Amino acid sequence: MDKTILIATKNRHKVQEMAPILETYGYKLQPADLPKIEIQSDTLQEIVAYAARHIPALDKPVIIEDAGLFIKALNGFPGPYSHYVYQTIGCKGILQLLQQVTDRTAVFQSAIALKTPTGETHIFTGETMGKITTEPRGTGGFGFDPIFQPQGTHKTYAEMSLQEKNLYSHRAKATKKLAEHLATMASVY
Repeated sequence: MDKTILIATKNRHKVQEMAPILETYGYKLQPADLPKIEIQSDTLQEIVAYAARHIPALDKPVIIEDAGLFIKALNGFPGPYSHYVYQTIGCKGILQLLQQVTDRTAVFQSAIALKTPTGETHIFTGETMGKITTEPRGTGGFGFDPIFQPQGTHKTYAEMSLQEKNLYSHRAKATKKLAEHLATMASVY
């Protein structure tokens, strides 16, 4: 039985992080060039749910993932606008905003919407507590990975191998919940 799951993304980094987790459950992740309609919202769950509702039902399950970095001292900024903020001010801009700030607590969140071939939508979330470093560290990963240090380690995401990052990652946590749910759904295929 073909256990392929389509992902509506062009972000190869997301696919690289999520695919090994899904493979351990017997699923293959395949990027798909699907129209992704996004809304402006303060919650990642609303963003992915809205996008899932506007993807046509296909013969395979489709997932949409969105993530955000929520910084306590900045009242949750950049949050669901992380992609745009990264493209405009990057890690350097975030570090400048936090220059005189001692509480560098942050949480990375991920939300995944699963749209089944029958049109049902299910949402899975994951989050990782951590802090923003005072300078970028590491060359791996993408986005804000060089400035986010998860609790329980002295490394940033960008200093970790993919396997190590997936031990801490918000996206990995949400992906595992998705995979566990898929394993209970005989009707997805």
